[in-house]
Amino acid sequence: MLFRRIYQFLIVYVLALAGLMAIKYTVGLSDYVIPGLELIRETAGRVASGYFFDVMNTLSVTVLGQLISIIMAFTVGILGRKSSWVGSFIKVMAYNIQAYPIVALAPIIFILLGDGFLSRLLIASMICYFPLLLSVLGIMAAPITDIEHFYIATGRMRWQLEVKIRAFENLSKLTTVIAGSATLAMAGTIVAEFIAADAGIGYSIRIALYQSDLAGILVALFMIGIIISIYQGMLETLGEQMKTKWSAPKGGELL
Repeated sequence: MLFRRIYQFLIVYVLALAGLMAIKYTVGLSDYVIPGLELIRETAGRVASGYFFDVMNTLSVTVLGQLISIIMAFTVGILGRKSSWVGSFIKVMAYNIQAYPIVALAPIIFILLGDGFLSRLLIASMICYFPLLLSVLGIMAAPITDIEHFYIATGRMRWQLEVKIRAFENLSKLTTVIAGSATLAMAGTIVAEFIAADAGIGYSIRIALYQSDLAGILVALFMIGIIISIYQGMLETLGEQMKTKWSAPKGGELL
């Protein structure tokens, strides 16, 4: 999965770059508007090292923000899985808040918290939290009737077992959702850095934008794509390993 993620990104990136070159040479644009391949290569040699550490800085905030979102989403999702008044209230509140464009709150967060780590972390967490919560709520609220009926009939059903059954039966979906939320968390962090932060790849892209340095922006996009592809591939691999481990934890017996 890791290599699949990487070569899929490389295919998309090369196609996009080829499209830019086709426009450049068809219309006859200068390097100032769309840089040529040689200028992109020279820029990459000059900024790649710095951009790599900028992306890693952004990724560190992304991972922490995503982890906070996962913990919150699973906590609320487990509490809201029941068809009780509390469960219904949590679902309605999550659907309504999710409909609001969270990124529009970014200026307020920067006014209250200022530039820095906390603002980036909060925006990254908020942007990936609500889509994650809706998926977790949907999965946890859907009973696995065939399996759960046995434990209910034998009086062995506990809430921990109920959550474990639903998580295991939907582990592929959860893995996909969590891997997908990594992109949202990264996007939220970059947006925060682009608006007002003083570190990270979003901050570097903002500087390149002010300098009309499209070659630098293309190099930054390449670094972001590679790093996030590797991270998502690692999450998917971890999900597969968990499913294998849960499938036969003791002599091949499930649960």
